[in-house]
Amino acid sequence: MYSRKRMMGLAAAGMSGVLLLTACGGNGEDLTGGSGEGQGGSGTGDDLQDVNIALIAWEEAIAVTHMWEAILDEKGYNVEVTDVDVAPMYQGAANGDVDLFLDTWLPATHQQYWDDYGDQLEDLGSWYDNAILTLTVPTYMEDVNSIPDLLDHADELDNRIVGIDPGAGLTDTTQNSAMPGYELDDDFELVTSSGAAMLAELDSAIAEEEPIVVTLWRPHPAYAKHDLKDLEDPEGLMGDAETIHAVGRDGFGNDYPQLSSWLEGWDMSDDELASLEALTVGDDVDDPDAGARQWLADNPEFLERTLGEDAEGLNF
Repeated sequence: MYSRKRMMGLAAAGMSGVLLLTACGGNGEDLTGGSGEGQGGSGTGDDLQDVNIALIAWEEAIAVTHMWEAILDEKGYNVEVTDVDVAPMYQGAANGDVDLFLDTWLPATHQQYWDDYGDQLEDLGSWYDNAILTLTVPTYMEDVNSIPDLLDHADELDNRIVGIDPGAGLTDTTQNSAMPGYELDDDFELVTSSGAAMLAELDSAIAEEEPIVVTLWRPHPAYAKHDLKDLEDPEGLMGDAETIHAVGRDGFGNDYPQLSSWLEGWDMSDDELASLEALTVGDDVDDPDAGARQWLADNPEFLERTLGEDAEGLNF
């Protein structure tokens, strides 16, 4: 299970209108100053030493954030990881309250936030090119193979689609594209809470072999844990495959030229990401930091490909 000493911060007062952004450490220390331009000491090369990485508790984000935290720690940076929700993360990065976020989905899932804040952020490049949004059921639901099939099984599904965070792009796509497009609105409610709550319901339903439909995405470790079936999307309303990007606050490239070059050269295959997630995410993971370091120790070719000559001397 994902556990770490968390900085609980960057909360939102609402999803409509202006977001109220706050950031406090566990001792009440005000952190809203961030590590913006001109702050911090000298890191690797001309980089600032302090870097604050925003983390939304999505599986691929947890995995790669732990991975980069381990790399940067070995390279001498002071890394702070800030747990945050999706909407205030984008406003916080736009305001300079966090330096970096590693899990922006473009061009569709996070389009709303990119339209609002993209001109105040720096796109540091895509690192994964097979990200898809899905509506998914267990494979034992043999009569449900496409999203329109759900209409014939609304009663046995308790008229519920089990979703994740209200502010997630997946939630927006499901609620405002797929559900009206397939005329599910009258028969189903999209129940939102969190990714963890969705997974708990999925685990419980599968243990009892009960019917359930959830909003899910690839890459995700749930596919390794359970026999799942992504429902066919004949109208393409859940969107095409997307790319996942690293995004920095305005001025990130100037403040972190070395780190920016590493991030711009970063890419991961399906197998690499799946094996990293297996060691850093899930109920059986007690120490994701150790898992990330183990993965890096087992994958020196990834470090060489990503860091080049800067990978020399790294010891995991």
